Amino acid sequence: MFKWMLVLTCLISFLSFSDLTPSDETVKWIPIDQVDELYAKEPRPILVDVYTSWCGWCKVMDKKTYTHPALASYVNSHFYPVKFDAEYKGAVKFNNKQYDFDKQAECNMLAVYFLEGKMQYPTTVFLSSPGAPPAPMAGYMQPKDFERPLKYFGERANLKMSFEKFGAGFTPEWN
Repeated sequence: MFKWMLVLTCLISFLSFSDLTPSDETVKWIPIDQVDELYAKEPRPILVDVYTSWCGWCKVMDKKTYTHPALASYVNSHFYPVKFDAEYKGAVKFNNKQYDFDKQAECNMLAVYFLEGKMQYPTTVFLSSPGAPPAPMAGYMQPKDFERPLKYFGERANLKMSFEKFGAGFTPEWN
């Protein structure tokens, strides 16, 4: 009996602490103000997750999409991933330009730039470089739906062909 109680106690302890172990299978977000410097050293596309604190679908995407192991690994190795709060009240510098919070619009003007004025959350923005025009994709995306655009920009196919042409030969790998 004692042996089984000991095994059960160890099992319960293991299970309760296993959730506290940080996973390497999440996106490693970097601050927006580091992108210019990192890009100068090693050019790679930039992925910006534009969110707000009150956005429910943003939270779902954080929990279910950005924790997908294959997706997180791909984003970390092919992009400079940035989370940007559209309602950030401070000034932020990006691509040698300063963006401030606009009290009347109730958002940071960098978010307005990234989203091309269409303030929908969550929106994922792809940039080939800090100076490239933003390519925003509004709405919640599951990993299986996110794979094609991630690989289109991550493999820099966007510089050579249309999204439709890329999709014609695309075989998804993620569930």
